[in-house]
Amino acid sequence: MSLKNLTTVLTIRKGSERVKNKNFKPFYKKSLLAYKIETLKKIKSIKNIIINTDSDEAIKIAKNYGVNFHKRDPYYASSKCPNSEFWAHIAENTKSEYIMFTHCTNPLIKLETYEAMVEFFEKQKENFDSFNTVTEVKEFLLLDKKPINFNINQAPNSQDLPDVIKLNFAINILPTKLMSKKKSLIGNNPYFYKIDQTEAFDINTNHDFMVAEILFKKLFSV
Repeated sequence: MSLKNLTTVLTIRKGSERVKNKNFKPFYKKSLLAYKIETLKKIKSIKNIIINTDSDEAIKIAKNYGVNFHKRDPYYASSKCPNSEFWAHIAENTKSEYIMFTHCTNPLIKLETYEAMVEFFEKQKENFDSFNTVTEVKEFLLLDKKPINFNINQAPNSQDLPDVIKLNFAINILPTKLMSKKKSLIGNNPYFYKIDQTEAFDINTNHDFMVAEILFKKLFSV
């Protein structure tokens, strides 16, 4: 079944700051962007993929793979643009009832996870207004030197810490109009879809890039 009202948007920025050209540099045998497009094209229920970018290189790759693209205004690709404005801009330039917002910097997400989440969305979209991936956090957290999730004088074992979850922004599905109105990926009645730490792994540093490549080779090489 094809979900004609659900569009996948992959955002690519030309000037990545912490890892230079991370979306295009060699990652195992291809680039992060190439691998992600190949994965998304295998999701049978989704037919429309848009690369939203300020990069001519990303547009060239999009054309080579036969997917759509939107040339982004430079401001919305800069560090001056806060996430809320960025998300609203993405929604306003996506002509679809629903949007699946994802990243190529999460290269360890399995095809099966995408398919399962899209299927869950289709079954539950009348009950929740956003579907957002999260991961469990079993760590001793502090803010301003004060513990958040434990008593410093009666510290539990780590497995007994409260069930805290964090948004990992690996996959987000929600109505496009809601994303535009709220300037957010989180709805008023969200469903938090748990994935493990491996699939949620996000590349932000050169060290992350190296670790992700090692894990990718182990998990996906044939």
